[in-house]
Amino acid sequence: MFNDIGPLELVTIIVLAVLVFGPDKLPKVIQDVMRTIRKIREFSESAKADIREELGPEFKDFDFEDLNPKTFLRKQLDNDELGLKEIRNGFDLKKEMAEVTEAVQSADTPSSAPSSSGRLDMTKKPEDPEKDDRPPFDADAT
Repeated sequence: MFNDIGPLELVTIIVLAVLVFGPDKLPKVIQDVMRTIRKIREFSESAKADIREELGPEFKDFDFEDLNPKTFLRKQLDNDELGLKEIRNGFDLKKEMAEVTEAVQSADTPSSAPSSSGRLDMTKKPEDPEKDDRPPFDADAT
């Protein structure tokens, strides 16, 4: 539940709890919090048991973690019925990246005239570098 809390954060929470509730009320607050967490867990387990009972015997292997979209997708993609493992293993990322890099680098080479392959130079180049197309600056307009 609290896997991502470090020791410094835990000490900070304890110090804040002592400052907010005081050392004499802190044990009672901890007991109340633990009792509430226990009741929530019991309620959750009873709800799961009720749902399993209502679903019937054909869903006795049903796992509620499967309702999490990430878990569901992971289980479905690990299933080899679709042949996805072959596709995943046949995909070489380094090779694909090398091909893309080569294609980009070959496209970046400047050409003075259009090549015979019909490719157009789509880079924006000013026809007359001395000509300034920008409108004059108007200090009153800003």
